[in-house]
Amino acid sequence: MSQQDEIIAALRQIAQAIDTYSRQLLSECGLSAPQIGTMRELARRSISTPSELAEALHLSPQTMAGILQRLEQRGLIQRARDENDKRSFRVQLTDTGAAAEAKAPPLLRDEFTTQLNRLPAWEQSQILTTLQRLAFMMHADEGEKIPFFSSSDEPDAQAS
Repeated sequence: MSQQDEIIAALRQIAQAIDTYSRQLLSECGLSAPQIGTMRELARRSISTPSELAEALHLSPQTMAGILQRLEQRGLIQRARDENDKRSFRVQLTDTGAAAEAKAPPLLRDEFTTQLNRLPAWEQSQILTTLQRLAFMMHADEGEKIPFFSSSDEPDAQAS
């Protein structure tokens, strides 16, 4: 196999691993990786605005709105008007949401981050540079950054 073919095969393996894990999350706990990530961020903060969550998770406000809407429909979060600014609202986990978040499996990024942290700083920099170059070559640097290793099949992973 040529080096170019090996690179394409490695990219395909990465995409398949992400897709497979995303589908596992959905079947095991009925939540997408962005939903679990949002719930984890809410558990860490206890209460937050949608814009704070979007910023913390590197998602567009529109994508965050969709995630929050689906979580609210399932009774996993609740929204309340901000006391100081009646035009905006704050979000927090419900008891059901806190229980679901606690039971949710780790995200693929958690294991990846653990392994990445074991590498020396120079190797992490090399990986970052290479991945940024790949993203540029694939025109992927132009869209929304989705840090939860989500499948593009998931409604929450769609860039707006």
